[in-house]
Amino acid sequence: MRSLRPLFRHALWAALACAAMPALPATLKATLLTRADDPRLDRSQLERAYLGHPAGLPADGVQLAIDEAQFELDSAGSSVALSNDTAASLEAARTAAQKAEKAGAAMLLVDLPTDWTVAVARSVKLPVLNVGDPSDRLREADCGTSLWHLLPSERMRADALAQALTARKWSSVLLLTGPSADDATRSAVAQAAIRRYGLKLVASKSFKLSADPRERDLANPLLLTGGLSYDVVWVVDSAGELARSLPYRTALPRPVVGDAGLVAVAWHAQFERFGAPEVSRRFWRAAKRPMTGHDWAAWMAGKALVQAAIAQPRGPVAAWSAALAPQQLDGSKGVNLSFRAWDGQLRQPLLLTDGQGVIATAPIEGLLHPRNVLDTLGTDAPEKLCKARSP
Repeated sequence: MRSLRPLFRHALWAALACAAMPALPATLKATLLTRADDPRLDRSQLERAYLGHPAGLPADGVQLAIDEAQFELDSAGSSVALSNDTAASLEAARTAAQKAEKAGAAMLLVDLPTDWTVAVARSVKLPVLNVGDPSDRLREADCGTSLWHLLPSERMRADALAQALTARKWSSVLLLTGPSADDATRSAVAQAAIRRYGLKLVASKSFKLSADPRERDLANPLLLTGGLSYDVVWVVDSAGELARSLPYRTALPRPVVGDAGLVAVAWHAQFERFGAPEVSRRFWRAAKRPMTGHDWAAWMAGKALVQAAIAQPRGPVAAWSAALAPQQLDGSKGVNLSFRAWDGQLRQPLLLTDGQGVIATAPIEGLLHPRNVLDTLGTDAPEKLCKARSP
């Protein structure tokens, strides 16, 4: 028996040493997938960027949120490991997503064109957090149970503007629409918001920017806005070319909204309430540029990752989506933010800005809703078109 005592002592010391060692953190692996050589971030585009345009890579916002939560993650014995990947085509995006899933990623974050996002979401079983595409199509016909949206949708932005016009009693609207397919889709969304809030559409006109002298009148602000009586001009211009030159050039001295003048965005660096200045300053120190709405959406995606990592769900991949659904997130907008069950969209107030400062927020004060006033922005539960989700 004496010969066994050293073995017992060795085993005891080994057990004590193991007990003293800190437990390895439970790591949530996530992959951020972006478009290679994103044309939105081309230098010529950034030089002429308009309100609502991305100004840099979403990784800046995501990483900031993770870094800010490091103490909270450490206290919970959790961590978030973020990797970055790019894709040059839809097929490459699908392949990259499947590769990330096989490598152990628990969540995907994407800033991709609409068709690419649909392909990615359908090719994996992971939760997919959309941080850069406002298309309503992703929230409606091409939605999915594992697709979540941090950036406000086009309909949310249109509803915010319509609410602002209603509050100011600017009830007669002249709508100007650009030549692209995106413009046509967004114009239909704007018209739905105009109807939803009881505004009057005085006229809807199309414009076209052209180098052909015979077509110069198609983008003449005086001709486009002349001969009519209206309270406001709503411009839908995805390229931003006409919109940026429209304010102060209308036939009548009237305000411009939409893609110029008064614009609805997720974030503006001059927002002065609810701790927002501190958020903008932290982002500026980290990224060396002002925080935009796209950056805010990426930052919120990072906060969602942190909350899921702390929750440490167990079981199949679906558990990670279940961890996202009940989250209450602080976006420094004065209210707790949460995901809608019927379309995966993050509820949130929107900021109305002229580019120099924040003029107002939406939902407008005094607006009522039976459950959550934030659901006055975007598709409400009775209107849902996402067949994959339950209200």
